[in-house]
Amino acid sequence: MDISFSPEHEAFRAEVKDFLARELTDELKQAAAFCPGSFLDYEYNMAWHQVLYKQGWVAPAWPKEYGGTGWDLMQRYIWTTETTLAGAPTTAPMGLGMCGPMLIGHGSEAQKNYYLPRILSGEDYWCQGYSEPTSGSDLASLKLKADSDGDELVLNGSKIWTTHAHYANRMFILVRTDDSGKPQQGITFLLLDMDSPGITVKPIIFASGTHEVNQVFFDNVRVPKANIVGQENQGWTVAKYLLEFERGGGGAARFHSALQRLRGLAQATDDAGQTLLDDAAFRTKLDAAAVQIEAIQFTEFRIMAAISKGGSPGPESSIMKTMGADMGQYLSELMVEALAFYASPHQPDARSVGQNVPAMGPDAGVTAFPRYFNLRASSIAGGSNEVQRNIMAKLVLGL
Repeated sequence: MDISFSPEHEAFRAEVKDFLARELTDELKQAAAFCPGSFLDYEYNMAWHQVLYKQGWVAPAWPKEYGGTGWDLMQRYIWTTETTLAGAPTTAPMGLGMCGPMLIGHGSEAQKNYYLPRILSGEDYWCQGYSEPTSGSDLASLKLKADSDGDELVLNGSKIWTTHAHYANRMFILVRTDDSGKPQQGITFLLLDMDSPGITVKPIIFASGTHEVNQVFFDNVRVPKANIVGQENQGWTVAKYLLEFERGGGGAARFHSALQRLRGLAQATDDAGQTLLDDAAFRTKLDAAAVQIEAIQFTEFRIMAAISKGGSPGPESSIMKTMGADMGQYLSELMVEALAFYASPHQPDARSVGQNVPAMGPDAGVTAFPRYFNLRASSIAGGSNEVQRNIMAKLVLGL
């Protein structure tokens, strides 16, 4: 596996750095720094989206014929790394990272022609209708019913943990169209308009005080059958394909940056002239994190090498999902430990973009606990770690 960078790739890195220095404002960097989870506030998310769209760089992983950059794998790695190191926001993953690639792989020509340009421009903002109150990691047990009525399906039921449904104008959703056979065989993949009559979105507030997720209720919601992706009752195949993109990428660059911030905080002296790095136990924890991050880095490289030969992320994406969830949680725990009582104060005003409210203690304290609480869900969201390990055992290790 050759992971060296060619002169052309180094020239591309310089181009990316120049772009970031020119277009990444202090306001956008502040919004990214204050974000406690994976989804930036809608206002700043779309502001950064439009900057990237104008540049033609909003969809780094899409083929050029569909409006993407056409970048090779190494260019995409450089882009992700440099934007992370620069403190840039991330774009909302539901449209660009999941729905778009899924449509490219499984959508009809009409669906591609209509939806892909709208995802690129930001005109359509997507949410994901997968989990239900009684169907989380066991997604095949979903019950939201879709009854056939002529050229339409009529939906009744609910979805839960639906991130940014309060902003989205579109949803990709799994529905139950047949319950006579195996659970996986009666699922259909649909695209729907969130303004459809009968849809109600109710907020779920995190322990951190943030509002990212919702429960969505469907009361006789009518969706044209033309919005089915793939074949009716065959949506499980489409759903598995999409989840490869949701679960791919452990974010080694993101973890390197977080560890660097932790080491910087640990170097600060207290009133007695001591630092956290003088504590052998804490220093060992930082070193253990560094080793694990290197393992994530090289696992990323290995998956990138496989994709470069024409494959999709595949079941190995479960490795990255699990390792990424564990590492994100571990680093958030170390941050709370490093800040001690400075992590405790609830300071929502101090983590607002453009605020002039000083933080109590180190700046990292304003997001430490919100991020800690938010990341508790990462080992469940997108498929629990236990389910991911079953996938790895069966499809990666052949057990």
